[in-house]
Amino acid sequence: MEISLVRLGAGKRAKIKRIEGGIMFRRRAASLNIRVGKIIRKIVSEPFRGPVIIEIDNRRISLGRGMAMKIFLEVEE
Repeated sequence: MEISLVRLGAGKRAKIKRIEGGIMFRRRAASLNIRVGKIIRKIVSEPFRGPVIIEIDNRRISLGRGMAMKIFLEVEE
């Protein structure tokens, strides 16, 4: 099942399936090591449209909700 990063539950792991957006967005994601095929873990979503905090390659990254909505994941059930 494919969902956006925003909809992934806190503490869950998933594989990045696709990244939508323009070339600048994809470059920004790549600079943060967010690439198709990587396994990520969502730490928390801050309330009231705050940032989404993820862990990728043992590193925590805070993403804006708009950016997180463009990252689609394959959820392992």
